Amino acid sequence: MLSFANAKINLGLHIVGKRPDGYHDLETIFYPVKLYDVVEIIPLESGPTVFYSEGIVIPGEGMNLCERAYQLIKQDFDIPSIAIHLIKKIPIGAGMGGGSADAAYVLKMLNDSFQLELSVQQLQTYAKQLGADCPFFIDNKPVYATGIGTDFSPLELNLSAYYIVVINPNIHISTAEAYRGVEAKQPEFDLRSIIKLPIQEWKYYLNNDFELSIFEQFPKIKELKDALYSFGAVYASMSGSGSSVYGIFENPVALDDLKVFGDIYYPIDLS
Repeated sequence: MLSFANAKINLGLHIVGKRPDGYHDLETIFYPVKLYDVVEIIPLESGPTVFYSEGIVIPGEGMNLCERAYQLIKQDFDIPSIAIHLIKKIPIGAGMGGGSADAAYVLKMLNDSFQLELSVQQLQTYAKQLGADCPFFIDNKPVYATGIGTDFSPLELNLSAYYIVVINPNIHISTAEAYRGVEAKQPEFDLRSIIKLPIQEWKYYLNNDFELSIFEQFPKIKELKDALYSFGAVYASMSGSGSSVYGIFENPVALDDLKVFGDIYYPIDLS
C-alpha cells in the first residue's frame, strides 16, 4: 500500500503556559498543504519489520517514527511484519510535521491493510503516543489545536483561493531549542477570531511566538519573511518552531530570486 503523507503549516502559534511535566500549553491552527513524503508498506511472510528510506537523509539513530507506529499497533493486534519504504521530501526540522505525518499515515495504512476497523479517535489515541503533531494527520483537516497541540476543535477555513509558497532555509532548529527561547504568556487576541478577519489584516494580529527568539538567533529567517512580503505576500510566517517560512499570495508568483534563501516549494492547498 502506498500513501502520500502531506505536510502542514501553522497559522499563528501562541505559547500560553508551562505544564508541571515540562511541556508547554499552546494554541495554534494546523492547516494541511500538499507537500508530501511517499510512504509504502509491504507485508512480509517472515522475518522482522524493516525500514529503509531515500531522499532527504534522516539524522540520528534508533527506531524511526514509522517503525514506532508499527510497534504500537503490533502490541494490540496480531499483524505480520512489514517493510516500510519512505521517500523523504518534506524538509526535516522545518516546522512542517513531516515525521509526524509519516507515522500517522503508517497507522492509517495498517488499519486499512489489515482491516483493524479502528476509528479516527482510536487512531488519534495511538498517534498521541508518537508526537504532538501526529494526531492532526489522522483526520488531516484544519483544526484549532490546544493543550500540547493534541486537543482539536474543528475549524472552517479554506485557503484554496490563494497560493501558498514555502521556503526552507536549510537551517535545522530542534523543538527543544525553540522552546528554550520563548516565554509563556496569554495572547491578546484569540486565533479563531483573528482568522475571521480579512486575510490582508492577518499580518497585524496573527503571530508565531517562536519568531522573536528564532529571528534573533537566525537573522536569515527574518530576512526571508520580509522578502516574502516584499514580493507581495498578503501574509507570511514561520511555520511551527521553524525554520521554514511560508507566504500566502493572492496570485501565482515566481520566486526564483529567493533561491538565495533556500529551497522553494509550491504546495497545493488541501482544504
